[in-house]
Amino acid sequence: MSILVLKFGGTSVGSVDLIKSAAQIIKKEHDSGHNIAVVVSAMSGTTNKLIDNISLIKTQDDAEYDAIVSSGEQVTAGLMALALKELSVPARSWLGWQLPIFTSGNHRHSVISKIENKKILEGFINRQVAVVAGFQGVGAEGRITTIGRGGSDNTAVFLASSLNADRCDIYTDVDGVYTTDPRMADNVKRLDKVSYEEMIEMSSQGAKVLQTSSVESAINHNVQIHVRSTFHPDSMGTLISEDVLNNESQAVTGVAYSKDEAKVTVIGLVDQPGIAASIFNSLSSKSINVDMIVQNNFIERKETNLTFTVPVVDLSQSLSVLEELKNSISFEKVISEDNLSKVSIIGAGMRNQPGIAAKMFDCLSKNNINIEVISTSEIKISVLIDMAKTEEAVKSLHQIFELDKL
Repeated sequence: MSILVLKFGGTSVGSVDLIKSAAQIIKKEHDSGHNIAVVVSAMSGTTNKLIDNISLIKTQDDAEYDAIVSSGEQVTAGLMALALKELSVPARSWLGWQLPIFTSGNHRHSVISKIENKKILEGFINRQVAVVAGFQGVGAEGRITTIGRGGSDNTAVFLASSLNADRCDIYTDVDGVYTTDPRMADNVKRLDKVSYEEMIEMSSQGAKVLQTSSVESAINHNVQIHVRSTFHPDSMGTLISEDVLNNESQAVTGVAYSKDEAKVTVIGLVDQPGIAASIFNSLSSKSINVDMIVQNNFIERKETNLTFTVPVVDLSQSLSVLEELKNSISFEKVISEDNLSKVSIIGAGMRNQPGIAAKMFDCLSKNNINIEVISTSEIKISVLIDMAKTEEAVKSLHQIFELDKL
């Protein structure tokens, strides 16, 4: 008998009525003879409300933070189990510490290390659906930990691997992965299949369908993911897997964007080994994620300018880190800029087609869009631009690479 893992995001379980609708999807799969494990997120808006409540108390503690914000998923799991029982489907809810789901790392940013599946498999003997609270686990000290925002996707993928599931279906408010955000361009197309590496680039460059960490888990555990719509469950959605036959003539698969980027430039750094490592290690210690990096060396002056980007919410702390480093690292000054966006084109076919970067830059130039920073990988080209130009850039790139014809 096949095993399926179904994950429902916050918008899919945003009310009791929506939970009942999702339960109907689960019942249909259960009635088809599958053993089912369900992973649920908190009802939409719940986690933000809990965080707002925490902010009203001056004393902060990461362990207590996790205990509070993880409660949203507990509520959803219980409600989903009740909704399934109302449909005569045997079910029970499981919290992270009950299975348990073991995690490592710091509170608020832990990672799953192991999921015990014995209790779920025992339930399968009696055709019981396991409803698992996502986003949470238990750390080495026996305290509840959270996996980070979007961690329920990661829970689902890891659980699918643990159970050796036949499928991992991620139900959300869209019916798959599109060539770009439908709100940003006309004639966008849903992609039937996307490779792991393309999905990682799309996620890391701003596509909101899946978290990058969940795609990485899928690669590491060889789990095929189906992105599907809770509101259009008959749609086949998008398959994300290792073996995807790409159209070799199609270099670009999609356009992704990320708003609210900030650029930091450190001017007049001493050009010697270890300086960049010291800066980025200090930023990493504060859990600041650095993305695009450009370094310009001036050999005659034995100086260098270092430019990098961070999320705008981390800009203030990044500047504080650099100020603290000024006592140990010599530099002239720091310049920062916000109200920027990162726009990226992604496609596995870019490997074998020359001229893609030139075509992208020419398109942006003709639309009077200035490029501040450029970053590339084997299957991605990203540019940093004025945030006000984001929609124009996405729309023009979607058109010039004829993504509406995929």
